[in-house]
Amino acid sequence: MDIIRTDCLVIGAGLAGSAYALHAARAGLDVQLLSLGGPCEANSDWAQGGIIYDTSIQLDLLAVDIMAASDGTANPIAVEQLVREGPVAVRELLLDELNVEFDRQKGGELEFTREGGHSKRRIIHAKDLTGHAILSSVAACVDATQRITRQTGSVAIDLLTLSHNTDRPADRYAPLTCFGAYVLMEDSSEPVAVVARKTVLATGGLGQIFQHSTNRPGAIGHGVAMAYRVGARLIDLEYVQFHPTVFYGKNAPRFLITEALRGEGALLINGLGENFIDAVHPRGSLASRDIVSRAIHQEMVASGEPCVYLDPGALEPDFIRERFPFIYRRCLEHGVDISHEPIPVVPAAHYSCGGVHTDLEGRSNVRHLNAIGETACTGLHGANRLAGTSLLECLAGARFTAIADIRDIGETE
Repeated sequence: MDIIRTDCLVIGAGLAGSAYALHAARAGLDVQLLSLGGPCEANSDWAQGGIIYDTSIQLDLLAVDIMAASDGTANPIAVEQLVREGPVAVRELLLDELNVEFDRQKGGELEFTREGGHSKRRIIHAKDLTGHAILSSVAACVDATQRITRQTGSVAIDLLTLSHNTDRPADRYAPLTCFGAYVLMEDSSEPVAVVARKTVLATGGLGQIFQHSTNRPGAIGHGVAMAYRVGARLIDLEYVQFHPTVFYGKNAPRFLITEALRGEGALLINGLGENFIDAVHPRGSLASRDIVSRAIHQEMVASGEPCVYLDPGALEPDFIRERFPFIYRRCLEHGVDISHEPIPVVPAAHYSCGGVHTDLEGRSNVRHLNAIGETACTGLHGANRLAGTSLLECLAGARFTAIADIRDIGETE
């Protein structure tokens, strides 16, 4: 069997994996970055609404919103870390270095929107393709960075651990330790062993195990499964968030209808044109995702209808086409002109709040095995994630984990 040796093996090249690779390589570490698809074939690329960039002096309000969205179940330490360090991660990489083209006002200031569960406007965006704008910029930077070897068309089969891959009986009693993975590379019929000092799982979530999902094909939790097979602790896997508004149409694919539409004034109505959500929660259509999804489901059960509707009637047609061009085109392809028609929507599996249990530096209970992004669970989201935190967690978590790994590797040399 062929062997590839590296400092860091990153399994998954979405925003979390790519950001980690950048930080590690810039510190002089060699990185193997694996992905089945191309540089932008990840759930991060499909994120529409935006990323939180809260630079106000009242950061405690964001912490309150995150905790409220979780129904009081989030880990306060993880929340405090994200609230404190998140703006730094966004500013340093996305704004100052990569100059990601976020939407701006006429005077050049960043334009902020609001989504469900938020008490104020604090989300920056790039039309309704924020994830693509961010990931494409980060991916281009990855490809221009020395010490990163991108391996597309690659699938990690299983993790390499000391207790499962040794000729010495005594090693079975050693602490659980990971040192890489078996990987099936593109155009190869035999796996190779990628031996690494640090192995990072960044494989995303598991939404595609559900019938209806906003996730890309292949998001079936294989990183979580690999971790489980070697003894990693998993937590909160029952906490799967359903997004309230996914396009519904006969013989049409399910695709996300961003929460930002509701943030700009679109309202949820039933088939009779009635606003049913205001009676459920004071924030109405802008309540957190779990509340809105449950309300939609209950309305569908009570009415017997297959969907409800998102009515953008309060928005100017030109504003809709300018602010939400991707959603406008996708809906038009399936016979709905959202500039003057309500959008048929249903809830669908969107995000796994649980995953591989890690500390705030990405470490699992298996030595040298880390997890970041949606694959990981620090307790940040508790039972339900606040809109706009996913991309932010990818950036911040990758940064914290890379810094810790750089330090650990430096101390062993």
